[in-house]
Amino acid sequence: MKNTADSTRSSIAELSVNTIRTLCLDSVENAKNGHLGMPLGSAPMAYVLWKNKMKHNPKNPDWFNRDRFVLTSGHGSILLYTLLHLSGYDMTIEDLKGFRKLNSRTPGHPEVHVTPGVEATTGPLGQGLALTVGMALAEAHLAAKFNREDFNVIDHYTFTICGDGDLMEGVAQEAASLAGQLGLGRLIVLYDSNDVTSDGPVDISNVEDVQGKFQAMGWQVLQVQNGNDLESISDAIDEAKSCHDKPTLIEVKNVIGFGSPNLQGTAKIHSNPVGEQESKLIKQAYGWEYKEPFYIPKEVKESFLEIEEKGKQEEEKWNLLFKNYKKLYPELAAELEKTINDGFTLGEETLRKFNTKKMATRSASGEVLNRLYNDFPTLVGGSADLASSNKTTINNQRFMKKGDYSGPNIHFGVREFAMASITSGLTLHGGVKGYCGTFLVFSDYMRSAIRHSALMEIPVTYVFTHDSFLLGPDGPTHQPIEHLISLRAMPNLTVIRPADAIETIGAWKVAIESKKTPVVIALGRHDVPVLENASLEGVQKGAYMISPAIGEAEGIIIATGSEVELALKAQAILHEDGIEINVVSMPSWELFEKQDSEYKEEVLPKRLTKRLSVEMGSKYGWEQYVGSDGMVMSVDKYGASGHANDLVEWIHFTVNDVVENMKKLLNILD
Repeated sequence: MKNTADSTRSSIAELSVNTIRTLCLDSVENAKNGHLGMPLGSAPMAYVLWKNKMKHNPKNPDWFNRDRFVLTSGHGSILLYTLLHLSGYDMTIEDLKGFRKLNSRTPGHPEVHVTPGVEATTGPLGQGLALTVGMALAEAHLAAKFNREDFNVIDHYTFTICGDGDLMEGVAQEAASLAGQLGLGRLIVLYDSNDVTSDGPVDISNVEDVQGKFQAMGWQVLQVQNGNDLESISDAIDEAKSCHDKPTLIEVKNVIGFGSPNLQGTAKIHSNPVGEQESKLIKQAYGWEYKEPFYIPKEVKESFLEIEEKGKQEEEKWNLLFKNYKKLYPELAAELEKTINDGFTLGEETLRKFNTKKMATRSASGEVLNRLYNDFPTLVGGSADLASSNKTTINNQRFMKKGDYSGPNIHFGVREFAMASITSGLTLHGGVKGYCGTFLVFSDYMRSAIRHSALMEIPVTYVFTHDSFLLGPDGPTHQPIEHLISLRAMPNLTVIRPADAIETIGAWKVAIESKKTPVVIALGRHDVPVLENASLEGVQKGAYMISPAIGEAEGIIIATGSEVELALKAQAILHEDGIEINVVSMPSWELFEKQDSEYKEEVLPKRLTKRLSVEMGSKYGWEQYVGSDGMVMSVDKYGASGHANDLVEWIHFTVNDVVENMKKLLNILD
């Protein structure tokens, strides 16, 4: 029989769970929209995790050794906001009342830079789970690098709550597969298994054995049969923590919209407010005695204060540990401090120009990456099974594997979407600069994750090689056409297509120094000359005059990537014919648009209206630079399999074609 103290704790715990539920209910009703079903069902396991199992300090949300929590089921955001408020984070009742309103700190889905305590932007189903894999991988990597016997200075877990819909998404399955392969024992997934999705019962679309699938992927799988059983949830989390060589999925059988007498267990309560009458009935079902909305009982407030005190003590304990660590391992401690505070800088050797006549930009990128690692040992990444082709391996360093996470290299396998999301998770964790690579055409697989990183304002670097139509025999499936312009269309994404090895150094300089913007570096497979006038500063400004006319210029050729070589050859032929042309290399539209009008005029003088753009991709967008008197040389059809020399003839992209098009613009007829 439980003693009085146990009964009191149990009573306060149940009251706390119902407080979470009623705050969620009041917030959704006040907003007149929002997803209510998931928070009502998941409140018990969320309470156990946040109140009793997670290591976090509400008064210092950025404490480095905190446990990370990501709400993969981001539509249930009001549950997270309620937990933040009750736990003592900078989240007020007024913030809850502002749920889903413009400029509030409680947007419809969690946003990492909007709400204190939110670790990741979530909402697109499945991606949150992939982000947690990245976070857990970052923790494992940093722990392997810095921990020493009796000094676990990196020592925390990554938790998430996900739902049935999340686990149907391919990105979640890709990420879970890699997590199992790597044995990420500090990743714990609480699965809100309520058997309902937006359109109805889950079995109308999915009857797979989720537990069997995760076991097959190398996970420990646990189950809690009753989602309201706080003790069983607590025991399951403890058991998950005791497993060090496998990630854990805890399937918790919940009832969506728990407590709603007319709607619980159905899709009707998935994403809609329930109205005043049903709200009253729900509160009655909880035995809720309080009439005032947004009410928090005194004993619940007092109970949640324990989180603040415990978090403060945990951080103080860690600070003392680190102080002693610093005495015994001063060099390691200094590196860890720089790692945490992003205190590394570029060295002169990294910016040294290449001593070669020709080099593919993908090869140059690989060499720059290895130089950079000497300056930035926080670099971590890899490729989707194309490392030797993308040149994304840091040489003489280990690849991460189960039980050994010390190296910076990752075999992502053929999992492009998850790779991109995991890389975002690595970067979000802190102490790690994530990068990843594949062919440019396969960025299609990653689009949502790339957009996600741009939205979250995290400086992930995407290395996309084989950027040209001139892939040749691989044919149209591998020849990018619309990819550059589609990536350029994304807000807060910098796309750089360097012309040669020197511009590639500049591209990586932009990427490694970026703080809030992800960077795409589009690279070629074939050798191109190292250009005499290529400029690092020019890359940083997005465009520059790489070769001015010898005499008075009559027009401009604007080119990117390997097509700059074409432009320069065409300029030389035109000069022989008495026609003077400026050549502009424009590796990045986004960086160019950040320049002032004076610089833009210097590069693209208004008086020179006869402008020809040269890029083997879609024409869209180039009109803003060539103007109404200009011409766009582009490729606006799918390619073909054939030798590169034959392909350029087929698509009319030879040097002679550039020359003839410029002459047409100038009304010069041979």
